[in-house]
Amino acid sequence: MAERSQPSANYRSWPVISALTLVSLPLLLMYVYLFLDTVTVKQADALLPSGLTLSHWRFLWQTTEGKANIWQVTLNTLLFSACTTSLVLIVSSMAGYVLSRLNVRARGFFLAGVMVLHAFPSVTLIIAIFIVLQMIGLYNSLIGVILVKAAIDLPLGIWLMKGFYDTVPWEIEMAGVVDGASRFRVWRSLVLPQVKPGIMALGLFSFLSGWGEFILPQVLAPGNQVQVLSVYLAAFLADDNNYDFNMFKAVGVFYLVPVLIVYALFNKYLMNIYGGGSKG
Repeated sequence: MAERSQPSANYRSWPVISALTLVSLPLLLMYVYLFLDTVTVKQADALLPSGLTLSHWRFLWQTTEGKANIWQVTLNTLLFSACTTSLVLIVSSMAGYVLSRLNVRARGFFLAGVMVLHAFPSVTLIIAIFIVLQMIGLYNSLIGVILVKAAIDLPLGIWLMKGFYDTVPWEIEMAGVVDGASRFRVWRSLVLPQVKPGIMALGLFSFLSGWGEFILPQVLAPGNQVQVLSVYLAAFLADDNNYDFNMFKAVGVFYLVPVLIVYALFNKYLMNIYGGGSKG
């Protein structure tokens, strides 16, 4: 009976797969066309390319006049995304546990306030943040924009981690306490492994959010020495004197590749976000 039901279930999934393929095909063709434009030469009024070239990728081995070095910019972007992700994971994993397990006064009020803070778009706070960073000397620095981005992402991270901690049975912690482990040891050795899928998912979301952030770095860290890839890419559109649309597309592809690599490496954790963990 089981052998007969399996082909039937697979057969029923084909209409869904076919529909998703048809919907995704135009987007896939756009990405293929984008990549081909970065390695080919084509006349303005021509449909097909006339030859191959790597000149659109010259920003990899030579610094464009008036712009930052691409490898310095890439390093800045990696530092910005990685540090933001680390701060969000560390604070959210601890704060979420406290709000889930400990009897904190005004916990409901605090959680409501956290969500209210998350409801405000970062652009509405940009002027106040700009003034504060200037007063404390962190304007136009990676440290300043990292702290701001992490603070803006923390409310959602705390809420997500609290939800994951709520699903962990109390019996696991009680067993550790009975064996003589400290509260910190119980949290680190027994509880954290139970919420590993949530930590991985939150880390992936935070990294991708930092990698694609534009407004905060553009306003709070515009200098060439601390520039990130999103600001570097936008500078091509603002440069009327040396406008190179094909190089702009090449930088866009370069900007996209690390995201695909990160997603490929951590995709299994994202797909298993509600899996894992012992229940008793």
